Amino acid sequence: MARFDRLGEETGDNPVEPRMAGGNDKRRGEDEGPGTAVITRVKPQTKRPNLYRVLLLNDDYTPMEFVVLVLERFFNKDREDATRVMLHVHQHGVGECGVYTYEVAETKVTQVMDFSRKHQHPLQCVMEKK
Repeated sequence: MARFDRLGEETGDNPVEPRMAGGNDKRRGEDEGPGTAVITRVKPQTKRPNLYRVLLLNDDYTPMEFVVLVLERFFNKDREDATRVMLHVHQHGVGECGVYTYEVAETKVTQVMDFSRKHQHPLQCVMEKK
């Protein structure tokens, strides 16, 4: 006696098990046994951005009050903190204005340098990787 599949075509004498899509030969509901693999979602590891210190360098020509103004305007320091940083720059030759990501630090350095040039002061501002 001939067997027919769902579409009415003759399948021959040997019954054929239906196959699942994707080439998986297991029928639904059957366990795969000890070789079972579990796929887990891996949360991507995010890396913290590198930080950069923005530094002011001392010179003999830039007035102290101008350095305080720069610290207040571009680094959001209050008068007391700005004066403390300015004195540190004056006494030690260099002082830290803040620590920022690369883009922010680069922008701050550019703003300070442009502002200093505009007011004809040789104040130098640099950034270094922390």
